[in-house]
Amino acid sequence: MSYTARLFAQSLFAIAAFAIAAALLDPGDSVPRLIGTAALALAASWLFARANGAAPTRVVRQLREATRALAEGDLSVRPALASPGELGDLADALRRVAEQLGTRIEALQAEDALLSAVIESLNEGVLVLDGRQQVVRINRVGRELLQLRDEPLPMQVDRLPRDAPLHRALQAALRGSSSGPLEAEIGERKLALTATPLLGGAGGAAVALFDLTQVRRLEQIRRDFVANVSHELRTPLTVVSGFAETLADDDPPAEQRRLFAGTILTHTQRMQRIVDDLLDLSRIESGGWVPNPEEVDIRSMAEDALAAASTVARSKGVELQLAIDPDARSLVVDRTAVRQILSNLIDNSLRHTDRGQVTVFAARHPNGMKLGVRDSGGGIGPEHLPRIFERFYRADAARARDSGGTGLGLAIVKHLVEAHGGSVAAESTPGQGTTITALFPLKPDGSPPAS
Repeated sequence: MSYTARLFAQSLFAIAAFAIAAALLDPGDSVPRLIGTAALALAASWLFARANGAAPTRVVRQLREATRALAEGDLSVRPALASPGELGDLADALRRVAEQLGTRIEALQAEDALLSAVIESLNEGVLVLDGRQQVVRINRVGRELLQLRDEPLPMQVDRLPRDAPLHRALQAALRGSSSGPLEAEIGERKLALTATPLLGGAGGAAVALFDLTQVRRLEQIRRDFVANVSHELRTPLTVVSGFAETLADDDPPAEQRRLFAGTILTHTQRMQRIVDDLLDLSRIESGGWVPNPEEVDIRSMAEDALAAASTVARSKGVELQLAIDPDARSLVVDRTAVRQILSNLIDNSLRHTDRGQVTVFAARHPNGMKLGVRDSGGGIGPEHLPRIFERFYRADAARARDSGGTGLGLAIVKHLVEAHGGSVAAESTPGQGTTITALFPLKPDGSPPAS
């Protein structure tokens, strides 16, 4: 029943009560007069109800619409404030409720946006499950580590990778127990994960993921490095120790003493080369060495490097050649670095070439200039080629060691070229020789190297 109808009904009830009271007090009144008076009172009460009931009805309707809008999440609707009395107070209270709800929702949205930005900026993966075992939040790193790039949220926990440590940690956290740090292997990645239950008794769990792949790889490199250094130094130390002990305990003939002393000197020099190369490599890798670029004459430096290797080349019957393109005669690089690059590459080629040619070449490239060495030696098998720039890696370990190689020359070349912003590449065919190329980039201003 509308407000106007209720007001009219109240007026009608008052008129009826008045008419009954008048009839009882003055029984002599005529019925027509009584009816006329009642009709006039009825009309007046109807007009009064219409006049005084329209405004409150509009306010009640506005309040109803505003309340429905609030219930549906629309906080922009505000009820009218023109109605007096209790309805006006109710409209004002509803308006203040809507404003407070809007303020709190905006604050919650801002806090959620800040939390999302913080989580997305982390280098660790973050995964959140609710009490129904659904993933309700995961950041970009977490998607990459768990290989979930296209999975929409929320998603069931069984959509996660089927890794036993991960699921055991999740189930323990959902039961209220923290787990970790544990290690899991997802695809080719090794992950450290920590799972903790959410606070507040609402159920759910939070999981932090950290990528250990690089750490484990570096640990393996360190172990291999220590093992390789120990192995490389063990042989010369054993030889030096054995011959020195013989010289100390016995009195061999002069010719034998000279032979023993020469052998000790040879292996001592080999250990010295290993130590020097290790120090150079450590200095380059640690950033202790920075290139000092200047314009250098590539042909002149290549000729000097070939001249230094000419004695070894003649003893092996190897012809040394030079192939420098006319437009690649000079380059802006560190002079000492280029000298060491050429020396290491030529020495490496001579160790693996018994006859034929070793050629130093330089040529223009769309992205800079190529400088390298090619030989006609035995070549490198395809299974070894990707690893020849690793420290102490040898495709033919026995031959390289016997010829005095330290196993660090190509690693040094790689780091020196990369320090200039360049790259190295190797091409080889077993039985047909090897080509190792260093690509030096354009100068910092984007112009081609000087010619």
